Amino acid sequence: MAPAGKALGFYNEGNEWFCNAGLPSDLTVVIDEVNFHLHKFPLLSRSGKIEKLIKETQNNDNDNDNDKDKETCFITLNEIPGGADGFLVAVKFCYGVPVELTPKNIVEVYCLAEYLEMIDAYGDDNLFSKAENYFHKNVLKNWKDCMVALQTCETFVTKADDLKIICKCLNAMSTMVCTDTSLFGWPMMMYGRLQSPGGSILWNGIDTGARIQSPESDWWFDDASCLGVALFERFVKTLKAKGIPPEKLTGAIMYYCGKHLHGLGRWQGCHMTKTTSITNFSTKSDTIDQRFSLETIVELFPQTKGKSVCRFLLGLLRVGLILGVNTKCQDSLERRIGMQLDLATLDGLMIPSYSDSDTLYNTECVERIINYYLTSEETGSTLSSSLIPSSNVSKLVDSYMAEIASDVNLKPEKLHSLAQALPESFRSLNDGLYRAVDIYFEAHPWLPEKEKEHLCHIIDCKKLSIDACAHASQNNRLPLRFVLQVLFFEQFHMKTALSDCLNMLNSENTPTGPMAVVPHDSAMASQIDGWVSLVRENQGLRVDMERMMARVHELEEELGKMRLELKRLS
Repeated sequence: MAPAGKALGFYNEGNEWFCNAGLPSDLTVVIDEVNFHLHKFPLLSRSGKIEKLIKETQNNDNDNDNDKDKETCFITLNEIPGGADGFLVAVKFCYGVPVELTPKNIVEVYCLAEYLEMIDAYGDDNLFSKAENYFHKNVLKNWKDCMVALQTCETFVTKADDLKIICKCLNAMSTMVCTDTSLFGWPMMMYGRLQSPGGSILWNGIDTGARIQSPESDWWFDDASCLGVALFERFVKTLKAKGIPPEKLTGAIMYYCGKHLHGLGRWQGCHMTKTTSITNFSTKSDTIDQRFSLETIVELFPQTKGKSVCRFLLGLLRVGLILGVNTKCQDSLERRIGMQLDLATLDGLMIPSYSDSDTLYNTECVERIINYYLTSEETGSTLSSSLIPSSNVSKLVDSYMAEIASDVNLKPEKLHSLAQALPESFRSLNDGLYRAVDIYFEAHPWLPEKEKEHLCHIIDCKKLSIDACAHASQNNRLPLRFVLQVLFFEQFHMKTALSDCLNMLNSENTPTGPMAVVPHDSAMASQIDGWVSLVRENQGLRVDMERMMARVHELEEELGKMRLELKRLS
């Protein structure tokens, strides 16, 4: 007990803690080089662990004749939850000093009480039962308190797991997330009875017309993003077990990644200001932490699809390539992207080459994504019978080839391999392939004729449009053999167009009845008109060329005559 008129308390002098009880200390507890000079009785009556340690120490010292050692008992507590500061809380409780329990210290006190065996067998309403009651009656019923307690568990993971603290917090939080938020009392409790039957807010009984805003489904995203990756992983798995919709889980994971993965915001299109570059990962330990986080998150990510999801996955793949994630993680990302490649964008596919490769872009990665897309189409897991996804993918791949074609270090085999990655049936027109090849020839003027011819094999001349044929027939960068093929099919198209035109005219001049209709639609007619106008233009150019050649021949003859006259005069 403290001296009369003086409250019981504790004070320290350096690493020495004392109690002002007015009695000499007969117990010294050593924790992390901090000495607590206390009294046996208050601690013996509350802590089973300290009682056992004191008995063991006294039994070992029975043969010691040192009076000082008999008067004072020395014990050491190793790996105590909370260290010296946590032990001070337990000491105050043993001496009868009120201890305030809060969501911030409840996990520490809970684990400390279990460690010191401060159970009801050593006194009614002991510290363990107090902490247990507070945790179940207060913390688990409030989202914010539960989140604060869960964050403090990261310091005492083993002990908190043994006491099922983490499991109980996760279950309580997941139940709140999966349950309709209106059942928790908001926003109804915010306004109480100040709400009209129509749902608007009342002021002095008057309908203000202002509507009560319903809570958003992402209200918990920011709080969940404050958890470490290990606890976040367990939280996500608990939510999955509770049956949360995959779309909500996807949103939470995307929010978490945007907050914790450096540079992802640039590719995800969120508010993050950091950019993706190798310099963002300054230290080796930081890189390892980021890599572990990304690999963990990829395993948690649900099988959802959408444009934003596809863009997010492409951003994860970029960051993963920088961090050097394992093969399993990279393969999983590429497979997921491939299953929804028709939703990807060109800028998302422009994945830089972060290795020692000479090329600017990672074409091998994109080719693997295309193969996964084709595999998913064969299994029927992603595409319907509609040809729209296939058309989108072919246009996307052709645009990607045109973008990378200007890379001077890109080998023709890479372009050839990318072009053949998609079946011919995916492309109704080969204009995109022609454009990519033309850009490649322009960026690689030194390419031999044989390699040019080999690369041109990816283009089907029969699938070139009128404009592409016209451009190719006058393109000096193309090999002569390919130009001749284009001219041949161009002539074939012209003959077909003229034949269709004549058939259409004959059908118009030969009416079959009052209800006779032209067998060609407007699209066919416009295409025929295009071919006819092209034929006329070519004929006009041919006539002009012949006239020019004749004029040049005449000028050459006149020049020869003038030279002969000059010789005679000289």
